[in-house]
Amino acid sequence: MADTEHKFRHLIQPGSNFQFVAKFRMWIILSIVLMAASIGSLFVNKAVRGGYMNWTIDFKGGTEIVYTFKNKADGHYAQADIHAVREALAKDGDFEVSEMAWDKDANTKVNGMIVRTLRYGAVPAADQEKSVKALETAFADRELDKVSWSGDHVIVKSRKAIDEAAAKAALATANLDMKPWGEEGKLFGAPDPNSGQYVATLAVWGLDRQFAKTIETAMPQYTVEVEQSYGVGAKAGDKLRNDAAKSLIYAVFLIMLYLAFRFDIRYAPGAAFATIHDAVMVIGVFAVTWTEVSLTSVAAILTVIGYSVNDTVIVFDRIRENQAKLKDKKLEKIIDISINEMLVRTVLTSMTVFVVTLAMNILGDGLIRNFAFAMNVVVIVGTYSSIFLAAPVFMWMSKKYYASPTATRGARGAAVAAEP
Repeated sequence: MADTEHKFRHLIQPGSNFQFVAKFRMWIILSIVLMAASIGSLFVNKAVRGGYMNWTIDFKGGTEIVYTFKNKADGHYAQADIHAVREALAKDGDFEVSEMAWDKDANTKVNGMIVRTLRYGAVPAADQEKSVKALETAFADRELDKVSWSGDHVIVKSRKAIDEAAAKAALATANLDMKPWGEEGKLFGAPDPNSGQYVATLAVWGLDRQFAKTIETAMPQYTVEVEQSYGVGAKAGDKLRNDAAKSLIYAVFLIMLYLAFRFDIRYAPGAAFATIHDAVMVIGVFAVTWTEVSLTSVAAILTVIGYSVNDTVIVFDRIRENQAKLKDKKLEKIIDISINEMLVRTVLTSMTVFVVTLAMNILGDGLIRNFAFAMNVVVIVGTYSSIFLAAPVFMWMSKKYYASPTATRGARGAAVAAEP
């Protein structure tokens, strides 16, 4: 029986011999220029838009509200359409809306949503001052230490306990509607064991009620309930931003350490440069497009680092194998052969990841689209850096600080030939 001939479609024909090393200098210069442009775009944003990046509530502070939805027909918890919620809130400004689920009790699972906004509260400064004076007047006999606002909450510190009804009546004189105390009300009636202070947090209906009414108007089949509302301070956002920057620095350092032990020190600088290049390029694209930067974006950049290093290590591993097998060839030729051997594998892997994340970017929304956008960028720059950046830095390190075995043998042969 005759053998059946199978025809395969090759992305790149076998036996390809692209000359990568010859163009290394050009790609290095291009990469440095693009990195400089990415960093420069941050300062342009600062001058034009008032901020280096389009920070979200995670880094800039704001208000976070958790909503639940109930069907008006039967009073049962329901799962609302997240796209409809985003459309309803779009007219009030920029928001992050994401879904979440939790168990209300042993038999009830709730599907709610988290709404994040950069706005701190719906209570104007004048109303805040008016409410503070009303509380100071109403509780003058409670030995007040401090009355202050934080987001949509009034924090009352006193030497004697205050009661819910009196607090609600005092805020009503300032045209503010206080939320009823829940289980936390029990804590307000007990003094702090260390300071002896009574600390009561009076939450008023503000942005949370305002947004709930907006959603109910757009989706009249639901009753929208505020499950939780709290503000994120600017100081907390600054700390998260600093921690995010530290995580990137630590990741690059640990990658260099790993490669130094896994291969040898010659490979570490190339991988580090490629990794830094990828992170800077993603940040640059986010800056130029003014895409929102959240903790999800930081997770995407860390994923970027892992993806890029994985591809770089594979290329390095092939170079190391070929150095052992092709001892008669120069390092430049070994690098060209190694990259050509890995080229199809690298392109196919990158295309697979790119297609999946592109679909997430097109069909997804909110934080998913934000993450997918970063991944789209990194697939491109990560593939590029593994081929055109990591290898040339390795070659430069080898030539400058390590004697090439081929060159050493050639020098020894020339010395023997020169002997009388």
